[in-house]
Amino acid sequence: MKTPQKAKFQRLDRNFHAVEGGEIEVQFNPTEFTLNKSAQIAEVAIPGLDKPILQFVRGQSETLSVDLFFDSTEGGMGEQAQSVTATTDKFYELIKIDPDTHAPPVCNFQWSDSAFPGSGMDHPWNTQDRSGFQCLVESVRQRYTLFSSTGVPLRATLSVTLREYKTLEQQIQEIGYHSADHTRTHVVERGETLSRIAEQAYDDPAQWRVIAEHNHVLDPLEVEPGTVLELPPLL
Repeated sequence: MKTPQKAKFQRLDRNFHAVEGGEIEVQFNPTEFTLNKSAQIAEVAIPGLDKPILQFVRGQSETLSVDLFFDSTEGGMGEQAQSVTATTDKFYELIKIDPDTHAPPVCNFQWSDSAFPGSGMDHPWNTQDRSGFQCLVESVRQRYTLFSSTGVPLRATLSVTLREYKTLEQQIQEIGYHSADHTRTHVVERGETLSRIAEQAYDDPAQWRVIAEHNHVLDPLEVEPGTVLELPPLL
């Protein structure tokens, strides 16, 4: 029989690699979790029509909500009882600001390879080296339900909300627009030139002038890494 796999949180560094020692296993696997994905739709009112025209504005981040149960009564319930917060505090730290990045850490919520929809396929949650939910911890609600005779909390339920986290570059790569006649975007990487970008986009490095003019680039040799360039359709 296959050993049940524990759900866990894995801290990621700035390059989205697992941080050594940054893995936190849940004590008990959740019995359920809730996914929510929505799109922002605007109503465009046109005089004389019975209903407004619906216009897609943008997608919204996917969220995952889950309740995690913790219990420390195995060590007894007397005066020497161990507080359950020794475990729950590790999860609470995931919403606090990291002194290196000045923001809460990016995490990957992992379970079994088939725990999430789209596992094993080209799903937005699946990174290059792992499947899971790449996210920021948006909220942590702690509810204590059992105490020792001296008031030490022994059981707790953590209601955790995770918000999907993707960089601009990741989102552009994942969407993969197929319409050749639409303006696309490109995130400049270190060492890239406009000529190389033009060759990739148009199969013609001489079209770098189109990119430069469209983006008001004054010096094509001084485009900073991380700059988002629009790649217009060739007329």
